Amino acid sequence: MPLASPHSSDLQPRDVELRRVAVNGVELNVALLGEGPAVLLLHGFPHTWQLWTRVMGPLAERHRVIAPDMRGAGASTRAADGYDAGTFACDAEALLEALGVCSADVVGIDAGTPPAFLLAMRRPDLVRRLVVMESLLGGLPGAEEFLAQGVPWWFGFHAVPGLAETVLTGHEARYVDWFLAAGTLGEGVGPAVRDAFVRAYTGADALRCAFSYYRALPTSSQQIAEAVDGGRLTVPTMAVGARPVGRALERQLGPVADRLVGHVIEDCGHIIPLHRPEAVLRLLEPFLAPGPQGLPPRS
Repeated sequence: MPLASPHSSDLQPRDVELRRVAVNGVELNVALLGEGPAVLLLHGFPHTWQLWTRVMGPLAERHRVIAPDMRGAGASTRAADGYDAGTFACDAEALLEALGVCSADVVGIDAGTPPAFLLAMRRPDLVRRLVVMESLLGGLPGAEEFLAQGVPWWFGFHAVPGLAETVLTGHEARYVDWFLAAGTLGEGVGPAVRDAFVRAYTGADALRCAFSYYRALPTSSQQIAEAVDGGRLTVPTMAVGARPVGRALERQLGPVADRLVGHVIEDCGHIIPLHRPEAVLRLLEPFLAPGPQGLPPRS
C-alpha cells in the first residue's frame, strides 16, 4: 500500500497559475502564486513543483512565488541532455528573465541546491538571497563526516547508464514511496502530492531524465569547484539541514561564503517543505523579508 497521510500537504494552494515557459531550449512547467518580490523554488528528486505546496501559500502573502518543474521532471520537457548543475542554473536564470524578474530570492533543496548555488555565484546581481537545504555541493570540503560511510546507495545505482530505468520500469510507485517514507521519517505525504510524484516519475523516459542528474554529478562537481576557485559566494545565504544531511552543507559553505547562517530542523526528514513546513517557514519568512537586514543567529 502507498505510504500517504491525509494532512494539508494534499491541498494545492488556491489561485496557483500553471504556465509553460520556453527557456534554454526546453519548456518548463511553472507554478506561479502571489505578488511582490520574487522567490524561486527549485525542487529535487523524486519531486515536482508540488514539493512546495505547504509553503507556497504563506510565502505568496508577501512574495511572487515561482516554482518550476525542473528540466526533465513533471510536465517540463524531457530533454535529451542538460542535467548538470550548470545547465539547471542557466534554465533558472533564463526563467527569471522570461518572467521579467531582475532580482529574486532563490531556494533550492536536494538536486535543486547545486544549481541554486551556481546561479548565486554567477549572478549575485540577480540573486538577492540564497537558501539551500539538504544537499551537498560536489566535493567541497566539509562533508567528510557525512560521507564517512560512503555516499547513499542510490547514487551508484542511478549513475549506471540505462540500469535503474530498466530495473524500475513497472515498479515506480513502490520506489517513489520508499523515498517519501525515508524523507519524512516514516510519516509519508498527502495522497494527491504522492500521486503527482508517482505520475511524474513513471515510465522509462521519465526515469532516464531523473537519473541523468546523477550521471551528470561529475560534471556538476567540476562546475562547483571551478566556481569556488574563481570567486566567493557574496549573497546572504542560509543553509538548512535536517536528517540525514544535518550541518554538512553548512560546513561546505563556510569557507566560501561571505555571509552565512546555518540551521538544523530537529525531528525532520529530508523532504523539509512537506514534512515540517511550519518550521521551515519560521526560518524562510524573516530571512527573505524585503529590505536590508543582518543575518539571524544560527540554530
